[in-house]
Amino acid sequence: MDLAEIWRVMRRRWYVLLPGLLLTAALTTAVHLLIPVEYQSQSTVTLLNSSKATVAFDGNPFLSTQASLTGMADGLARNLNSDGAKADLKALGVTGKHEVKIADNAQGPFMWLTVTGTDPAAVLTSDELLVAYAEKRLKEFQTQQSVAPDAMIRMATIVPPQKPEPQTKTRLQYIVMVGALGFVLSLVAVFFVEARKRNPRGKNRPVPAETPAAPFAASATAAAGMPVATDETMALRTVGPGAGGSP
Repeated sequence: MDLAEIWRVMRRRWYVLLPGLLLTAALTTAVHLLIPVEYQSQSTVTLLNSSKATVAFDGNPFLSTQASLTGMADGLARNLNSDGAKADLKALGVTGKHEVKIADNAQGPFMWLTVTGTDPAAVLTSDELLVAYAEKRLKEFQTQQSVAPDAMIRMATIVPPQKPEPQTKTRLQYIVMVGALGFVLSLVAVFFVEARKRNPRGKNRPVPAETPAAPFAASATAAAGMPVATDETMALRTVGPGAGGSP
C-alpha cells in the first residue's frame, strides 16, 4: 500500500479519523496543562586548602590544590545528598529537589549544587540556602575532628546560584509520546474499519460442495434395470421356438 492509497483510505474514513485526532489533541492539551514546567538553578563551589598550607604559596590557595581536597569534596557531596541533610534543608526552607555532585570533567575539587522545582523564586532561594548549608557542613566535619581553625579546608563560590531556567524536556517528551500514540491508534482504527467494510462477515465464506446426484441416479437406474433385461431375454428364449409350432 503506497502513500496515495493511505491518503484515499483516510479521506474515505474521515468519520473515524477525525474523532481520534480530536481526542489526541485533547489529551496533549491535558498533558501540557497538568505537567508543570520545572525550573533549575545551579551553583559551583570549590574546596580550598587551609591558610596554613598556603603559606608556601604566598597565601594563594589556588596554587596549592591537593588530591585530598577532591576526596573531601566527594565525601561532602555524599553527605549533602543523604536523608539527614534533606531533613535539615527542608527545615531551613529548601523546597524542590536538590542534588550535589562533583562537577563533570572537573580538574579539581569543584562541586555542582543544583535545585529543581516549579517556583522560580523558591528555586533560587533554595539554591542559596544549599550553598550556605554546604559550607556549614564542611566546617562541622572538621570541628568534629578537632582541626585547628588555620588548618581547616575552606569553601569558595566560583559560580553563584544562577537564575532558574525552565526545563521543558520532560514535558515535551510526554506531549510527543501522547500525540504520536494517539495518531497511530487513529490510523489503526481507520484501517480496521476499512478492512471490515471491504470484507463483510459471511461474504467470502466458501459454499459447501454438493454430492452429484445425476451420476448416482444413473448408476442406480442401470443397476436396477439389469435384472429386468435379463429376465425378459430368458423369457423370449424359452417361449420363442416352441410357441411358433403350437396350433
